[in-house]
Amino acid sequence: MEKSLEFIKRNYSPLVLAYMGDSFFETLAREYIINDGDCLVSKLNEDIKKIITAVSQSRLVGIMVDELDETELWFYKTGRNARNTHHAKSANAVDYRRATGLECLYGYLYLSGKHERARELFKYAIEADKNKEE
Repeated sequence: MEKSLEFIKRNYSPLVLAYMGDSFFETLAREYIINDGDCLVSKLNEDIKKIITAVSQSRLVGIMVDELDETELWFYKTGRNARNTHHAKSANAVDYRRATGLECLYGYLYLSGKHERARELFKYAIEADKNKEE
């Protein structure tokens, strides 16, 4: 069931959306890395760190930002600009804020039932990032 945009804007702070989005984004990342089949958990943990760190999320949102519609961009920017007293140990402030924006966007996509759109954006960014590396 899709929740209205106004319901989400009124009832969830950007940091609560980021909290939910962090979990949803990590689930998508885990689905992605196990797609090739069974392997050692230590290898999975190594691979997941390449996707879910603040630095990685900042890089991925930089790739997907031009693909966002107006509403998605609003949620990304709202999360990016949210006041947060927590700072990542392994990322600078800019990367951390961009990662928070990405997580806020994914919280919105999750709570509004737009799971396929979330997967589409995730896949687009991951594949574009992989192609850059090659």
